[in-house]
Amino acid sequence: MSPPPPSWLHPGVRLIEAERSVGWAEIASQADAFEAAFRAMGTRAVLPPQGVPALVAALVAAERAEVELHLSRRTSAETDAKPNGPGFAVLLETSGTTGTPKLIRHNFQRLRGRLRGAADPSARWLLAYEPAAFAGLQVILTALAAGATLVSAPGAGAGELARLAVRHAVTHISATPSFWRSFLLSLDGVAPPLAAVTLGGEVADQPLLDRLAERFPTAKLRHIYASTEAGALFAVGDGQAGFPAAWLDGGIDGVGLRLNDGVLEVNSPRAMLGHGDGWLSTGDFVELRGDRALFAGRIDGRINVGGVKVSPEAVEQVLLDVPGVRDALVQAAANPVTGHILTALVVPAPEVEEAALRAAIRSAVADLPPAARPRLVTMTGSIALGAAGKKTRKGTA
Repeated sequence: MSPPPPSWLHPGVRLIEAERSVGWAEIASQADAFEAAFRAMGTRAVLPPQGVPALVAALVAAERAEVELHLSRRTSAETDAKPNGPGFAVLLETSGTTGTPKLIRHNFQRLRGRLRGAADPSARWLLAYEPAAFAGLQVILTALAAGATLVSAPGAGAGELARLAVRHAVTHISATPSFWRSFLLSLDGVAPPLAAVTLGGEVADQPLLDRLAERFPTAKLRHIYASTEAGALFAVGDGQAGFPAAWLDGGIDGVGLRLNDGVLEVNSPRAMLGHGDGWLSTGDFVELRGDRALFAGRIDGRINVGGVKVSPEAVEQVLLDVPGVRDALVQAAANPVTGHILTALVVPAPEVEEAALRAAIRSAVADLPPAARPRLVTMTGSIALGAAGKKTRKGTA
């Protein structure tokens, strides 16, 4: 007989990975093998990329063995960081989207501090994030606590995940805005019966929020703000981009918010271990427009165009507001005069006339500073996403 699961894992949980169903009995058996190996490793165990059942078994084993578990997102699972001493904790790697990945330490209390939907065992979740990423782990832990069904397919793109969502009648999906754009384009008539649509990891633009609300009118729509370092911070459920500016004065859900030279800083009880108390910079620029606070790009993502620092995310928002644009990627290209220029990949909506769309784009960017206007716009059928479900940029400076 299998030992009982830990308190954070419902015994009725069901994982479907690559069309194979896995329950607690199989997870428990694998956890026993992991536990023996982890105890032999000492105070830290490193787990290279794994499917969801193995990752869950490793979490169970690490808690039993009271070791730190480093969930690596790389096949080379080495780390130079020293263990923090005995006791169970989870080490997560940042995505490294715009820089070198960092190793962040959390305990389960902080990781699970803002989980929602844990009382719905009938939910059927689709995993659209990397399992070992902070956002992926949040989805996994939510499903585990509820005894819900979790559907995953390691390495699958948005098209295949869209087909799985329909096939398994998925009710809950949390994913990046970039993933959602690809997901919507991949749906062929039939859509899954979504009850909850969640966006995170990137800026949620208004056109995308509007399209999701129209495509899934009965689903609860929200976008969340979180990071590996700061933990889960807050969720916005009013259907609008950004968040209420009033939150900068009073905070939200136990998290303090403030702007420092236009950059959002947070004071969160769910921040990484070792940070201590106090304010943590998110690296995200925020602009105030009326009663709304809108995200306007990252410090480490700006591009130097002739001495002018330009946010590619802010330019993307302008392009995404153009009717007929389904997705866009703005990045840098080398230029002998200015050092860099901006280029853009644009995914047009079906049946949009290209000449008219290009004219609309030129009109939309005409009010931007010259350095922020893309000098080359290329139409494409899709934009490739990195393993984290985000757009991969190049040429920031």
